[in-house]
Amino acid sequence: MVSISFNSEDYHDLNTFFASLGLIWFVALWCIWLLGTWAAHNRYRLRPRSPLSSATRTAVPGVSILRPLKGLDTNLYENLESTFIQEYPNFEILLCVAEEDDQALPLVRELIAKYPNVNAKVLIENVGVNPKVNNLMGGYRSAANDILWVLDSNVTVHSGTLARAVDALQAPTKSGKRVALVHHVPFAFSTESRVGSRIDEAFLNTNHAKMYLAINTVAIESCVVGKSNLYRRSDLERVNGSLKPITSTEPNAKQDGLCGLPAFGRFLAEDNMIASALWHELGLRHDLSCDVARNVVGNMSLRDYVQRRIRWIRVRKNMVFAATLVEPFTESIVLVAIGSSSLKYFFGLPRWLCILVHFFMLLIVDLDVYNSLAGHPLPQSIKWEFLAGWVAREMLALPIFISAIFGNTVEWRGHQYRVLSNGEVQHVSNHRSFFDSSKFLGWYRRQYQALETQPVSP
Repeated sequence: MVSISFNSEDYHDLNTFFASLGLIWFVALWCIWLLGTWAAHNRYRLRPRSPLSSATRTAVPGVSILRPLKGLDTNLYENLESTFIQEYPNFEILLCVAEEDDQALPLVRELIAKYPNVNAKVLIENVGVNPKVNNLMGGYRSAANDILWVLDSNVTVHSGTLARAVDALQAPTKSGKRVALVHHVPFAFSTESRVGSRIDEAFLNTNHAKMYLAINTVAIESCVVGKSNLYRRSDLERVNGSLKPITSTEPNAKQDGLCGLPAFGRFLAEDNMIASALWHELGLRHDLSCDVARNVVGNMSLRDYVQRRIRWIRVRKNMVFAATLVEPFTESIVLVAIGSSSLKYFFGLPRWLCILVHFFMLLIVDLDVYNSLAGHPLPQSIKWEFLAGWVAREMLALPIFISAIFGNTVEWRGHQYRVLSNGEVQHVSNHRSFFDSSKFLGWYRRQYQALETQPVSP
């Protein structure tokens, strides 16, 4: 029998190895955060008016704006109106619902009557598993233009957003590859002082934004959120979500089988899959414009926030498993535990000092990202609620991840789905399990229950 023994020098070498690895990871993550902060400052502090805004109708490419609707979302009238007042000479608006009695329709008809000079109409169709794709199909088939701009119903945009997005779609790239999709970083604002609303607002406007911008600045892989995306239907009609490059040398070669938007109805994260398909199957690229997609959070409880985060972690887990497993090590609490241990080992710095400096600098960086995206500093009226949401987000990140990683079912718009290994989903009967009901987070929920002063909207 062979025995293995370790002497003190072996342990020292092992400790040095892990401390070095931890320090490299700590510095690397801070570099990524600073890159995202720089990108936010560089891209969003100035938003010049596009020449296309004042061009003639025949001088610009036509755009079909598709807005999928389902019920009365918060701020819906203002969200939809923001597309009616776009400073662009050639566009149509297709307002898409799945049912003829949808609650949004009276409001939609009011807007159509208010802006008679805008080419806008309602379309009703239903297909596939994904509710958003269901709503979009009528508009997708009826669109008069090749360029499509798809915006979620809870998004409002600046009047110059479309013109600047078309500029970005037609702009040359350093790599020489054509831009296939233009997207907008979400910027959340809450109309309700609910716990979940403030946490989601803090998450999207700080941690999520700086990572999203850093990844898209490096641009080594597709990374797109579908709140507001502009792309060509002719490109989408060539791909099917297989993510396998088209090998044919024909200029307009396409994948076999079903292609276009209907092919993505089987995915829950159809926006991410469309972006990935354009990137991998056609070898094209994405770009961000200098506008944000103002995402109205609305009336969100703590449970709503937790379930939303669980849903998208489970979707990502089944699409990019390795990257999802790395996520906990990018969260600030785990990262500072690693970094402070490494700094203590090499330089003898007290852990409490490292933790204090880490979170102080992180808060400064995150508030600067907020400032860049919003175009103004954090308002005094929401300062303390926002900061409380920021702290809660950092504390909840790891428990939510643990709860999410051990399940595959998600809840979306009142329906239960099982996420499959390729990112597709299938309907399942409503049920609860230990992980799906988020019992891991029961303690956190009780801590914030006293803060929930308004009933949850149905």
